[in-house]
Amino acid sequence: MTAVSSALDIDHLRTWIGRGEQATDVVTAHLVAGLRATLFLDIGTPKPGDPAPFTTHWCLAPPVYAMDKLGPDGHPTRGGFLPPVPLPRRMWAGGEIRFLDALRVGDEVTRASTIKDVSVKTGSTGTLCFVSVDHVISTSRGDAIRERHDIVYRDMPAAGQNATPAKAPAALPQASHRESHFADPVLLFRYSALTFNGHRIHYDRDYTTKVEGYPGLIFHGPMQAALLVELAAKLRGGKAPAKFVYRGLQPLFDGADFTVNANEIDAGLDLWVANAKGEPTMRGTASAAPVG
Repeated sequence: MTAVSSALDIDHLRTWIGRGEQATDVVTAHLVAGLRATLFLDIGTPKPGDPAPFTTHWCLAPPVYAMDKLGPDGHPTRGGFLPPVPLPRRMWAGGEIRFLDALRVGDEVTRASTIKDVSVKTGSTGTLCFVSVDHVISTSRGDAIRERHDIVYRDMPAAGQNATPAKAPAALPQASHRESHFADPVLLFRYSALTFNGHRIHYDRDYTTKVEGYPGLIFHGPMQAALLVELAAKLRGGKAPAKFVYRGLQPLFDGADFTVNANEIDAGLDLWVANAKGEPTMRGTASAAPVG
């Protein structure tokens, strides 16, 4: 066990398991228009009752803290609902989403969240602490989304060490379905604004490169997952998959083209985002059985 992992009081952190919180927000036409624009969808003129993009819940009821309650990375200081993991870097690791009902313009949406697990592992870049959170997203019609969200915390790289993995994931086969886009800093800013995400790795280049050791601004994990879900829906007649399971493989950086890809498989759709080199940065599977 490394010195960093030894400093982690995993028994204390695991006392957060079972803690819950609840938040409520409203799906507005303005939010739906902004998210459609950011996910390369037809903006249209959203009206009450119109369906929202399938991952709109990630934009709803984000935590709001005073400026003096934020840490050096732009996230709220540790503790509160999430356990106070002492590792300084935090990113989305992956998760699983079950789509039960569409969110619609005008819906009042409630998110009930529960800490399900806290664990420590050792990876190629050092100590990793994983926190899994379950969310139930509901409207007046009942449950709309059930989700498991996995968060990973990591240490800063040592001086002179690259923050990215030494070995990138192997390129995947040619995709039967592909969309190409450009990872523009404005795109990253828009998604940060929609989700009220102050994490500096998405907009502060000096902080990202000089403090956290990455070569560029980092594309949001949830935006990659959102693009995969929307592609899956396009290939299934506009319906969300019954289940979407995804995992981040390596960071996707700004300033280059990227692709959103899909292939048909027995279980449904194999989906992935790839950087300009063709290396996958996030991969997911969408079940074949859709829901309306």
